[in-house]
Amino acid sequence: MSKTEVIRLPRSPAELDEVVRRCRKMVTRRALASAGAVLVPLPGVDLAADIALLTQLIPAINREFGLTPDQIEDLSPRLKVLVYKAIVASGGALVGRLITRDLILQALVRVGMRVTTKTAARLVPIAGQAVSAGLSSSAMRLVGDSHIRDCRRVIEEVFAEQGVEMPPARPTAAQLLRSAATAVGRLKRTPRA
Repeated sequence: MSKTEVIRLPRSPAELDEVVRRCRKMVTRRALASAGAVLVPLPGVDLAADIALLTQLIPAINREFGLTPDQIEDLSPRLKVLVYKAIVASGGALVGRLITRDLILQALVRVGMRVTTKTAARLVPIAGQAVSAGLSSSAMRLVGDSHIRDCRRVIEEVFAEQGVEMPPARPTAAQLLRSAATAVGRLKRTPRA
């Protein structure tokens, strides 16, 4: 990143949505790379690859949101206080921090069951590799998507402090499915004439 590049937080809900979209693409690419690393038959290579991928991914997501330590330091004093306050309120362990191997290992510990299962699954020929690749990909997605949500929460909190109105949240796929199931259930209970 060049010094002449303007570094700033997203300024509108639409810009925030665009940042989230770009970050999700990054997570998807890294999740595929993580799944591919499982195919290397050497023990420990997949975990080392996950750590390397996450030490690149988390700072890249922070950078997209304008939440690296350097970017936060370049903000106005008022905005800097708002950002730090929002980071503390959101509880995002990786937001606005210098990312170290230890922090990445802590993030992987949170999805530890998947990592342990992935390692055990590798012992089963062929099918185990497929299961392990799926678990590796999902663990990478879980950590990446969680970090995106944390960063988004920080920016939304800053928006709220500044009086920027957020559009109503779009329903998730799970919410849409639940509402469709509820509607179908009502139709089944409605007596017919």
